[in-house]
Amino acid sequence: MFRKKTLIAVIAGLLIIAGSLLVAANAAVDQRGALSGEVVNVVALGTAVCEGDVLVQVKTLTGPVAAARATTDGVVAEVTVKVGDSIKVDDIVARIKTGK
Repeated sequence: MFRKKTLIAVIAGLLIIAGSLLVAANAAVDQRGALSGEVVNVVALGTAVCEGDVLVQVKTLTGPVAAARATTDGVVAEVTVKVGDSIKVDDIVARIKTGK
């Protein structure tokens, strides 16, 4: 009887861990601006991106500059800014879904 209860507890624990990993794998990761300014270009919703890809550009005296880059590989699930918006450093500009 003790073995059966132990086996059930172990299986339940493994299922909880597997579920947690699955949820984490499909999480949307916030992408934050590193520069402030007027947005002149944004990535399109649904775009597949790789770490380092430009997500948002802002206007500067020398021309458009990347204000936010992807911090992970995935698909753009949400864009929270549009062309013409003013953003500040650390504003959330997009969310990337990292699940496969």
